[in-house]
Amino acid sequence: MMRCIAVDDESLALDLLEDNIRKIPYLTLVKRCKNAFEAHEAVMKENVDLIFLDIQMPGISGVQFLQSVTAPPLVIFITAYEQFALEGFNLDVVDYLLKPVSFERFFKAANKAHELFNLKNSAPPPQTPNDLPEYLFVNSEYNLVKINVRDIVYVEGLKDYIKIFIANTQRPVITRMSLKSIEEKLPADKFIRVHKSYIVSVDKIISIRKGKISIGAVQVPISEHYKENLYRFIDPGSLQ
Repeated sequence: MMRCIAVDDESLALDLLEDNIRKIPYLTLVKRCKNAFEAHEAVMKENVDLIFLDIQMPGISGVQFLQSVTAPPLVIFITAYEQFALEGFNLDVVDYLLKPVSFERFFKAANKAHELFNLKNSAPPPQTPNDLPEYLFVNSEYNLVKINVRDIVYVEGLKDYIKIFIANTQRPVITRMSLKSIEEKLPADKFIRVHKSYIVSVDKIISIRKGKISIGAVQVPISEHYKENLYRFIDPGSLQ
């Protein structure tokens, strides 16, 4: 069951949200909120898994509210203004619904949130050092994208986002996630942190020279902080 709140400054819009939520068996509405202040209080007090959030509200907008929340739950934006879709992408929301919202479209967005919720909360099987999970799912551009772990070349961290570079693919997968979070998901005997902004696949390393790792035509920097661990990892006797 997903615990959700509905946030909209219009009473009729809240009524419609509440009615749609009650039609979906895996959703339960824990709070109706008419502004960002009520929404913030609900997020602090309740165990909220999903927010249906209007963007255009007096005082603090839905976008401003979401930017102020540390580790926010899943969010579905609902608005009458199509031009705000880009902001939804930048904030990595689950979906973007344009008013008036049909139940079919609402249900589709809710299903997407439910799939992501189940994926994030499924307990991964215990891994031995030699286990290599076949794939990962990450949320990117309103989709759950499947990435084969063996194809990952390196990962670059960019503040609240990461770029996952994949073999034989020119365009990286961009997702809202910390480098630490992806590091915890990758097998420790196959991937290593070499810089505060980079994780590399050990299998994809071609050479190491002058503080840089060559991976194909790309050179990834090695920071002094991670240099010793890298050399110990690839050649345990090299530091003795």
